[in-house]
Amino acid sequence: MSSNDRIAPVIPLFGGTRGAGPSTGSVEAAPLQPEPRVDDPSDQHDVSAPSEPDADEIRQRAEAALVRRLRAKQLSVSEARSVLRDNGLDRNAVEDVVDEFLRRSYLDDHTLASLLVISGSERKGQGRIALARSLAQRGIARDIIDDALAELPDDDAERALDFARSKASGMSRLDYDTALRRLHGQLARRGYGGSVAMDAARTALGEVGVRRASSRPSAAHPSGVRFVDSE
Repeated sequence: MSSNDRIAPVIPLFGGTRGAGPSTGSVEAAPLQPEPRVDDPSDQHDVSAPSEPDADEIRQRAEAALVRRLRAKQLSVSEARSVLRDNGLDRNAVEDVVDEFLRRSYLDDHTLASLLVISGSERKGQGRIALARSLAQRGIARDIIDDALAELPDDDAERALDFARSKASGMSRLDYDTALRRLHGQLARRGYGGSVAMDAARTALGEVGVRRASSRPSAAHPSGVRFVDSE
């Protein structure tokens, strides 16, 4: 190879030596530290505890709760009092609200009792005892219950028989005593008295062919009378 064909040596850029490490005289820069945050007094908000609702606010909330309940279901005066007490009203405030709702006819135990009696007797087949118990559970006064029951025609026996007929067909496979016991119990639970329930049960079972099995005399003594030979 001639001198003209030789490859020129590689000259490192920036005057460094090829393959040489960093200069020992260099100083590394320290990492930047975040500046301390200075709280701005204007960013701080005065958070105070919520104030307790006053009597007017409590009453408004209680009235609103009662109105919501009345929109879904008619309530008795006793039930309305319970709703108001549950929403924080004291006794005097409860009576004030009840008086106001009575004046506006939002509450009316007489109307409610009449509706419950009609519904219970016609739709559920309930007798007077069950109807009276149902109204008492709603907190309706006894004199109002008596007035509502007085509007019913005196046909407990007919209503009991209608109910018994609706159940007797499903007892046709039972023996008479079992069917009578079950049907009488169902009538009693709906408020029909002992004799009314028993008569209705017997009549309804007889109409579907469920009767007490009659005892037959034995073949040896068909007449049921024994004869003894005289000596």
